[in-house]
Amino acid sequence: MSNFTRVYFPGLGIDFDLPSVAFTIGSYDIHFYGIIIAFGFMLAVLYGGRMAYKWRMSLDGMTDVLIWGTVFGIVCARAYYVIFEWGYYSAHPAEIVQIWNGGLAIYGGIIGALIGAAIGCKVGKIDFRNLLDLGALGLLIGQGIGRWGNFVNGEAHGGPTTLPWGMTIDGQSMVHPTFLYESLWNLAGFVLLHFYSKKRRFKGEIALLYAAWYGAGRAWIEGLRTDSLYIGSVRVSQLLAIISCIAAVAVLARQYHRIKVAKAFYV
Repeated sequence: MSNFTRVYFPGLGIDFDLPSVAFTIGSYDIHFYGIIIAFGFMLAVLYGGRMAYKWRMSLDGMTDVLIWGTVFGIVCARAYYVIFEWGYYSAHPAEIVQIWNGGLAIYGGIIGALIGAAIGCKVGKIDFRNLLDLGALGLLIGQGIGRWGNFVNGEAHGGPTTLPWGMTIDGQSMVHPTFLYESLWNLAGFVLLHFYSKKRRFKGEIALLYAAWYGAGRAWIEGLRTDSLYIGSVRVSQLLAIISCIAAVAVLARQYHRIKVAKAFYV
């Protein structure tokens, strides 16, 4: 990867020369990608701590969840990406641990975080459904900010476009800024679900709404990208997004119907 990535938005007249390395400590480079991911993670944790207090969840238990969820999330996010790019990493095994150069798959991260969170909830004696709701809100924050790490690296962009907000990378053809689409989609989802969470109708509802919201957006955005992970001719993340969205909507419909029936019964 070069030291700088030049990103230009011709229709907006804006250009950036983006360095991949923020600063160096000794012989170790600190990359902007890692800083941005860490910043998003920090904001998600701060928000989660505040909401956990409001929902009267044990902060000691939340610490257990945070540790387990973080470790499993990072490991699985990288493992997911490496598995689907094994043709490359089998020939470059030393790069498997170099997450600062990009290559963290969000679905792998979610799967790992769920496994770690389940363990943390067991250890910390926390209601897993409450944790899912809280984690969904935190994920939207982390995902919304983390996509800007892809911007700095000049990656996770879409195919050719003539739209006025299209961008060029290092002088190549104009492409969809899909990192921006997903960032805005996730942050909008966070705002909507944050306010809705104040009147959630059952535990786990926010997590299901997150799966529906994120799945719908990711299914569309993934179809524009040029760096998708594939099984045959199928985009893996797009397929998972569609399945998660449909499944979440189905479960939500069933739960809302049960609530409606229960209210009618007790009237």
